[in-house]
Amino acid sequence: MSAVQTSGPGFGVYVHWPFCESKCPYCDFNSHVSDTVDHAAWRRAYCSEIDWVARTLGGSQGERPVVTSIFFGGGTPSLMPPETTAAVLDAIHTAFAVNNDVEISLEANPSSAEAGRFQGYRDAGVNRVSIGVQSFDDGALRFLERRHDAASAHRAISAAAKIFPRYSFDMIYALPDQTPDQWKRELTEAARLADDHLSVYQLTIESGTPFARNNVPAAPEDTAESLFYITADILNAAGLSAYEISNHARPGGECKHNLLYWRSGDHVGIGPGAHGRLKSPDGGWQSHYRIHGPRRWMEHVTEFGHGTAKSVPISAEERIDEAILMGLRLRTGLSRHDFRAATGQTFEQALNPDNLTMLVEGGFLVLDDNGMRATREGWLRLNAVIARLLGSPAP
Repeated sequence: MSAVQTSGPGFGVYVHWPFCESKCPYCDFNSHVSDTVDHAAWRRAYCSEIDWVARTLGGSQGERPVVTSIFFGGGTPSLMPPETTAAVLDAIHTAFAVNNDVEISLEANPSSAEAGRFQGYRDAGVNRVSIGVQSFDDGALRFLERRHDAASAHRAISAAAKIFPRYSFDMIYALPDQTPDQWKRELTEAARLADDHLSVYQLTIESGTPFARNNVPAAPEDTAESLFYITADILNAAGLSAYEISNHARPGGECKHNLLYWRSGDHVGIGPGAHGRLKSPDGGWQSHYRIHGPRRWMEHVTEFGHGTAKSVPISAEERIDEAILMGLRLRTGLSRHDFRAATGQTFEQALNPDNLTMLVEGGFLVLDDNGMRATREGWLRLNAVIARLLGSPAP
């Protein structure tokens, strides 16, 4: 059933495929390497959990939230057979009303085998692919322990451009010893190859990853700052302005699913480790978390029809923190409408006035009739700005 969503951030369905060919040393996502996968069992499990989620929301299909975005993340969803993708999308269309212009994204790696599946995903209904390129430098790709080279990345982008209405790809910068000139060359090439969207992430050394265990250093702070400004300048000149701290798009090319998260919209998570946020009839919010491990999730779905680990109410304080953490990542910031919809309060009611005044007067935040947003200086120091905004009063 198709429908039209008219206002608000929308309603999203996230589907987590947990398997990868290998574990990247910088990755702290819920991903696992497995020699064998029972694809028929995984298709059944996904469809079962989707049906269970829809039934827990109650009402008929037409009374349930209208799905505006579907995102297959991972892991490496391009290891998923297109038949599984098609079955999952059929299950979502059966369980929910789906918006006429729903965005259906799938993450993919640039290996030739996975790029060869692109037509199958398009036939299944995927209309946007996001490719994990990370770099066009073979030396950097070896350092990141990626399983493709620059030539494979070019082939995957070329295939995506021919098959999908929209495509995006990811880049990583601020690698140890990376120079501004090196990054300028790579980013210029990325801008040339980009469609309507490009994700550009600064390498962070996350606790528990192989990079952290091996004491791989992060880029010096002054270098990272320089590369941040280079990124903004080159991509702005190419028409790919930053709409979020790590994401750039041409007007209208923004990723609907990620915007939904950043605008504190309702979403459900399907698959191992997936999570979601849903507004309750009483105006409060509930969070749900699926079982993290693929084997245990599968066992639970087989027995109970779903793999939920827990579903708990979100306190007013937690919801304020989440809305600020996500919303200030956007260039346009957090609108007064979205903040009140997420928290039931205004900025002035929810936040410490002394901290808010200090950050505005210090040139890190703007607060006006539209909402609250970070300045360029505030964006560069966003973690510190948010910590102050949500922390105790300034001494």
